This record gives sequence, C-alpha cells and structure tokens, in this order.
Amino acid sequence: MAHLLGVENIIVSFPTKDVFDDITVGINDGDRIGVVGRNGDGKSTLLKMLAKRFEPDEGKVTYRGGLRVGLLDQADRIDESLSVGSAVVGEIPEYVWASNPKVRDVIGGLLNDLDWNQTVGELSGGQRRRVALAALLVQDLDVVLLDEPTNHLDVEGVAWLARHLNSRWPASSGGLVVVTHDRWFLDAVCNYTWEVFGGKIEPFEGGYAAYILQRTERERSAAATETRRRNLLRKELAWLRRGAPARTSKPKFRIDAATELIAGEPEPRDRVALSKLATARLGKDVIDVESLDYSIDGKKLLSDITWRLGPGDRVGLVGVNGAGKTTLLRLITGEIEPSKGRVKRGKTVKVAVLSQDVRELDEFHGDRIHQLISRERAFFNVDKKEVSVTQLVERLGFTAAQLQTPIEDLSGGQRRRLQFLRLLFGEPNVLILDEPTNDLDTDILAAMEDLLDGWPGTLIVVSHDRYLLERVTDDQFALMGDGHLRHLTGGVDQYLQLRAHALGSSTNNHPTSASTDQVATESNSQTGKNSVAVSPKLSGAALRDAEKNLARVERALEKLSAEESQMHAQMAVHDQSDYAGLADFVARQQKLNEKRDALEIEWLETSQLLG
Repeated sequence: MAHLLGVENIIVSFPTKDVFDDITVGINDGDRIGVVGRNGDGKSTLLKMLAKRFEPDEGKVTYRGGLRVGLLDQADRIDESLSVGSAVVGEIPEYVWASNPKVRDVIGGLLNDLDWNQTVGELSGGQRRRVALAALLVQDLDVVLLDEPTNHLDVEGVAWLARHLNSRWPASSGGLVVVTHDRWFLDAVCNYTWEVFGGKIEPFEGGYAAYILQRTERERSAAATETRRRNLLRKELAWLRRGAPARTSKPKFRIDAATELIAGEPEPRDRVALSKLATARLGKDVIDVESLDYSIDGKKLLSDITWRLGPGDRVGLVGVNGAGKTTLLRLITGEIEPSKGRVKRGKTVKVAVLSQDVRELDEFHGDRIHQLISRERAFFNVDKKEVSVTQLVERLGFTAAQLQTPIEDLSGGQRRRLQFLRLLFGEPNVLILDEPTNDLDTDILAAMEDLLDGWPGTLIVVSHDRYLLERVTDDQFALMGDGHLRHLTGGVDQYLQLRAHALGSSTNNHPTSASTDQVATESNSQTGKNSVAVSPKLSGAALRDAEKNLARVERALEKLSAEESQMHAQMAVHDQSDYAGLADFVARQQKLNEKRDALEIEWLETSQLLG
C-alpha cells in the first residue's frame, strides 16, 4: 500500500508535561485509524501535527507530493456571517454540487433539519459542529482527520457517519484518522487503533474490540513479568534485611539492584469497590408516568405517554434531536409539570441527575476538589464500611495529588467525573444520566460502566453512545419525533430501522430535498411498557414459516456466539509476536461481525412480521 504521510522522531513538550517522546508513525492508503487514550495525553495535538497546524519541538511531518489533508478540530472554525449553504459548498453553483452524489449524501445525512439560508451565527453549538463536519466531508481529500466527530450527533447521525466513511474510504483508497470516545463507532469504521499513552503511540490491528483483546493479552504477559519481578523483589528485600551489621558488608551492586526494584514499587493502596456505594432504600413504587402530555408554545411535544419504572430497572432512552428526551427527564424529576396526566414518584425515591451542563460546578469557583467533596461529607459508606474521600475518588481517575486541583482548572472530562462522583455521594436510588459520555475517554468510560454494572438502584440513561446503552441498560425506549414513547424490543438497531422506514423520504429545507408523506405509526394502548407499532400479524402457513425462520436465526446467532468465544480463547493464548496470525484473527472477527449484522437484521424483520 502507498505511503501517504508520517511523523518521524517527534518530540513535543509543554511547560508541565512531556506529551510525545521520539515517536514515529505513518498512514498508508486504506488505513482507517482510531486514536484512543486518556484525556490530556496528546490525541488532539497528534491530529494538529498531522495536519501541520502544530509544529513539534523536534522531528518532522512528511507528506506525499500533492497530498490533500483536511482536519475537523474541536474549535469549529466557521465564519459566523456565512449562510449554512455558503459555509458548506462555498460559491460552487448549485447545478454543480447538487449533481454530486457525495455532496447530496453529506447534506442529507448531517443538515436535513437546518435552514439552508440561515446564518451560522444563529445556530446552536451542536448545529455549527455538524456544519463544520459537512463542510469538510464535501471536499475531495486524500486524508481526513476527525477530532470527536460524533459529538452532537444522535444515534442515527453516528450510524450515518459510519456508513459514509466506510463507503468513502474503502480498503485501498485514502486515509482516515479519528479521535473519538464512541467505541461502537471505532468498531464500525476503523481497521487500526493507535493508543496514545505515556508519550508513546502503540499500534493495534482492528477496531476497539480487537484493540481491547490485544491490550488485555499484553497486560496479561506484563503481569506475568511483574509477578517474576515481585518475587525477585521479595528475595532482595529479605537479603538486605538480614541484620543491620550484615547490610554494610553487602556487595554494592547488589544493594543498587535492590534499591532500583524498590524505587519503582508504588505504595500499596486499598482499592474501593465503588459499586457497593450505599443507596437509600427503594420501595416497591418508583416512577409511574400516566397518560402524560406536554406542550410548548402551543405545540404538543409529548403525547399520551405511560411509562412505569420499578426498583432496579435499567433503561436507555434514544430519539431524534428535539424529540423531547431531556424534557421527559425534567418531567420525571418534577422540574416541570405536564400539560396533562401525571408523574407519580414513590415515597422513598431519591433522584440524582447528571445533566449535560458542566457549568453546574461554576458556583464552586476558587475551591479545590477535596474542599468541595469534604464540605458535603467527610466519609462515605461502601459495603457497610466507612472510607475516605481519597479512596473513593481514585476509582474514577483522580489521584490523591489531583485532589488539590482548583475546580476552575479542571478539564472538561475531569469536571464531568467530578459531577458524577457528587451524585453518588448523595446516595440516590434513582440515577438519571443525560449524555454521560461527553468529554470522557474510553478508559474512564469503562470505569464508569463497571461502577454502573453493580449499582443497585433504578437507572435511566439518555445517550447516543450505543456501546454504553447496550452495556449498562436492559431495555431501550425511543421518542420517534411523533410525541410517543416506544419500547425497542430489538434495541438500537430496531430504532435505526424504524427511523429509516419513517424518514426515508422526509421533507428537508435545503435545495436537494424532496417532499413526501412521512410514514405514520400508531401508538399502542399504554398499559405498561410501550411497544413499537408493527404490521398486522401473520396467519396460517405464512405464520408457521416466519416462526421457523425466527428459530433458525436464533440458533445461528447462538452458534455464532459460541464460535466467537472459541476464537477469543484461541487469541488469548496466541503468540503476540506472530503478527500474521493476529491479522488472521482480526479478519475472522470482521467476518463474524458482518455475519452477525446480517442475522440480527433478519431477526428484526421476522420479529416485526410476527408482531
């Protein structure tokens, strides 16, 4: 494959941190690279270097002759006086860009709800972000660099972007580098993963799932090495401690070797099982939403919603932007009142909400982290034991030293983590998370998911992160934009399928739009969990054939799952230096993913026929 660009012997240092230490990496034709790592480790700096917007202290960035490179950074650099149309296609005549299928696909996928003639300055932050992404994707580029492109995109938008990028840069054409915390997106798009950590870049083959498998195996090997090192450490310590008089006669090289081992040994720390954090007792009745309507400015946003949440229920909520997800959460908490119907909360319910607004911490300007937490409580009950603030907060990435950091100096991800911790300190029994993944890196997301796995209360999650929803919730519901709430028995895939059917030919307000009738769906009677409207039930031979096909697909999925588990076991013991063998595992994993996708779509279609 042809080489496109690369960085050679790069060194980057900031006043308080060494970001990159002598790194060399390259991008070839067909590479679709996902970049992961902790916040602050240099992911965005790497993209700016690749785009030649940032000069390293040492080393160089090289391009193939005539290479066209585009970068979507987090600044969204758009002239706010421009119209949406001018910002995206510039001065190109309409008959030129409208005849380009790539441009039409981008406009339809990202801007179908925007006024083509509206100025950029009138748009919200999320809308400006989509305009910036569209303006980049309509260009003819060889390499595209995307910094958090899924921010402000809903589930449907993320799925569209994955499809667009996969069709835009096939295995033998151009290059793509994307920084994102959306692990589903990494799996759907990337064939390589770069982990930025400790001033280095470590490459892995495959998307997020393959990266985790390989990293786990490397850590297992490292753990075996560490075990051997600890055994040596204990022997050296025992040798050194054989009496003070004897120590002075030890050979100096032996003392130096033992001292080096001891110097790298961290202080022992009792890690707290945060998932056992105490919660207030939750009664039988939690939250009942009964025949609820909500209107704003004369427009009905939510219509005839009945939703019952019991103790320990774990639900995810998805929907188009503006469908009323945040409004429904505010109705549940009692922050606003419904136009009709009621929300009944149990007597013992204690709700905590993680909102999208990190400015909630602004009132603590001048405080340090430990002051904020200690002001609320000095000790916390975990598994019926009292633990300190320091023990509790380290599970979500705060070290003891960081507790001295002023709150105004925290990064977006750190503020998000501190918000989350404050909620748990109040021992709620109903937890509502509104887009909790914003500004968090993949490792912190994994820690949050581990915590939520064992959290004993009722959980409601609103998120466009499919990976998070499928990991921490048991049921998913959707607001489809028609005011009704629907239970998604087939999960997020079913939601995307319903949206595709309903809005396949929706009315858009830019020049490439075409007007058609929107597919109508009927809301089921609300006697419990809402259900998705489906086509009439089959009968006779057609019904029997559909039932047989559904059973066949389920058996095939079970067989596929067993095959995948067996392959993962083989990968865990495979020689990590055999790169050809690892590449074969990655290729087999991709084929299994494709087969599973096809079977799941067939399962959804058959399930809908059966009603």
